Amino acid sequence: MNLVESFSEFKAGKNIDRPTMVRVLEDVFRTLIRKKYGSDDNFDVIVNTQNGDLEMWRVREIVPDGEVMDERSQISFSEAQSIEEDYEIGEECYEQLVLEDFGRRAIMAARQTLISRIMELEKDEVYKRYMDRIGEIILGEVHQILKREILVLDDVTGNELVLPRNEMIRGDFFRKGDMVRGVIKRVEMRNNNPIVMVSRTDSTFLEKLLEQEVPEIEDGLITIKKIERIPGERAKVAVESYDDRIDPVGACVGMKGSRIHGIVRELKNENIDIVNYTSNNVLFIQRSLTPAKVSSINLDDDKKRAAVFLKPDQVSLAIGKGGTNIKLASRLSGYEIDVYRENDQIEIEDVELDEFSDEIEAWVIDALKNIGCDSAKSVLDLSKDELMRRTDLEEETIDDVLAILAAEFDEDEKAG
Repeated sequence: MNLVESFSEFKAGKNIDRPTMVRVLEDVFRTLIRKKYGSDDNFDVIVNTQNGDLEMWRVREIVPDGEVMDERSQISFSEAQSIEEDYEIGEECYEQLVLEDFGRRAIMAARQTLISRIMELEKDEVYKRYMDRIGEIILGEVHQILKREILVLDDVTGNELVLPRNEMIRGDFFRKGDMVRGVIKRVEMRNNNPIVMVSRTDSTFLEKLLEQEVPEIEDGLITIKKIERIPGERAKVAVESYDDRIDPVGACVGMKGSRIHGIVRELKNENIDIVNYTSNNVLFIQRSLTPAKVSSINLDDDKKRAAVFLKPDQVSLAIGKGGTNIKLASRLSGYEIDVYRENDQIEIEDVELDEFSDEIEAWVIDALKNIGCDSAKSVLDLSKDELMRRTDLEEETIDDVLAILAAEFDEDEKAG
């Protein structure tokens, strides 16, 4: 029933500092004293954390027999002499208390209080420790696989972390015992328990992986300006070098891709485009659309829109699978990007849209003009999906318009 031993049991392996440990023990024992004596004013509690010793002393003033006015602060001369014969009237009497004096039930209750206080301290410690580590990469072992999340044991501390399914990359598959890497995204308290959330889809994860693989980033010679990701599919990273002798893109990719390959494998073959950052918006949009080669760009800085012109064979590269390339380029550059085909064929004379007013309704022509399409060819240069997205016209209406305009040029070609 040694309370100090109980404390040592629960403290083992827990990162609780010594002053806090002393304070908790003292609080628990002072509570024990207050319950028995009504006050802890005239008591000293001495905790020795080195060897686990604990001493409780009751301190009272010695007064002549029969003159005790306050039993809490005074003790009669004869009672003091029964504790130690050398005491004299007017001195302070120190009486040592032993745990057994408090009774078994009180001691068990104090032990339970001590355990719960230590567990609370541990929760606070875990919360603070991981709050300070938000944005850091952790390595952990898959401990339990649940329907909506995976529980991971931190390889360093042994604490349980949560990797939700929606923070996992498409294609992630883990078995119990597998090692998994992620970034600490946030820490929250649920029912007074600290919950540490880990993410593999957050942009910070890719940023920290690059820091680990590229010494120049860690040394501050290269800085990551912005990252945009569609996890598991594609990512674009804008980097800038503070040293003219260092090529930031080459440093990040490494010799024959040696630095980037490990990251690509970790992210389940996510395509990573590293682009050189510049404050020149036209050049930055051009680089953002890599691997497509851009012919020319017209910017509307007020509306943050960019009209990008490419050769027909480059359009699909610029848009990317499922529109991922153009989507990420827009997010990276901060401009809404519209793609246009350059026409390499022999120019056939263009026709104003107003010439088709007998076949196409006026409100449809107005909708097309609103997106900058004043002529038949400017409409035909855009794909059906692009027209639907930018005009909000129905698919059937777009089909009719395209058929009418295409027929006009077919007739011109036949006439030619």
